[in-house]
This record gives sequence, structure tokens and C-alpha cells, in this order.
Amino acid sequence: MAVPRKKVTRSKRNNRRAHDAVTAANPNECANCGELKLPHHICNSCGFYRERETVKVDATA
Repeated sequence: MAVPRKKVTRSKRNNRRAHDAVTAANPNECANCGELKLPHHICNSCGFYRERETVKVDATA
């Protein structure tokens, strides 16, 4: 069975984890209604994607 030869130091461990941070979302403005939405996603408020209505959004909700 494989056993580590030496303890991994805090420095080596933290250097390995340096790229594991979660990045924040990058919202863009919807071209139709101006609400913030994620890139390459349908707008939740108006249902448009790339200047085309793809989903009918219920106005009462």
C-alpha cells in the first residue's frame, strides 16, 4: 500500500490550492429588457436569448 514518505508542508499544500478559488459570476445586461443575466443563458425576466423570444414569461408571476 502506498504511504507518503514525508509530511506535505503548509506552503506546498497552499501552493497547490492557490488555483481552487471560486470566481464570481459575470452578469451581462439583457439587450431586450436591461436586466442582469448570465452570458449564454435565457433572460429570466423577459425570456429572450440573442434578441429572440425563446420562452414565454408569465406576467403575473
